[in-house]
Amino acid sequence: MPNAKVLEQKQQLVADLKEKLSAAVAGIVVDYKGTTVEDDTKLRKELREAGIQYFVVKNTLLSRAVEGTDLAGMQSVLEGTTAIALSNEDYTAAARILSKFAEDHENFNIKTGFLDGEVIGLDKIDALAKLPTKEVLLATVCNVFQAPIAAFARAVQAIVDKNGEGEPAAE
Repeated sequence: MPNAKVLEQKQQLVADLKEKLSAAVAGIVVDYKGTTVEDDTKLRKELREAGIQYFVVKNTLLSRAVEGTDLAGMQSVLEGTTAIALSNEDYTAAARILSKFAEDHENFNIKTGFLDGEVIGLDKIDALAKLPTKEVLLATVCNVFQAPIAAFARAVQAIVDKNGEGEPAAE
């Protein structure tokens, strides 16, 4: 049996992990077994640049952190090597980056994930991964709003040009 100090440290780790999970809007749990240090470093850099927290976690600590919550359904996949990616703002970034990484690395597997406190399956993670980035979506929306305005401006300019051609120059 662990001594009181070790037990207190582990309880604090579980509490911290529980807090991170509740603050996240999305999370992906992966099996990173067989990933090289070089590949892992590149993955961590890409995730960090996207604002994603990514860290290795012990299965027992993660299991205790989700125990009694809506995320308890994740406990069934907590075996082997486990890392978790958490996003506090972007719903799709972790799924997109990790799915792409998993395609290129056969030993790297996505186990499960969650979205707004609800455990999701691999099919939903794949769907999230295929969504465009927030910047691409915003650019698309801006183009949709801008298109009618640009068309109207071209029509007005065509009327001005047409009317301007037939009239003599004023002196």
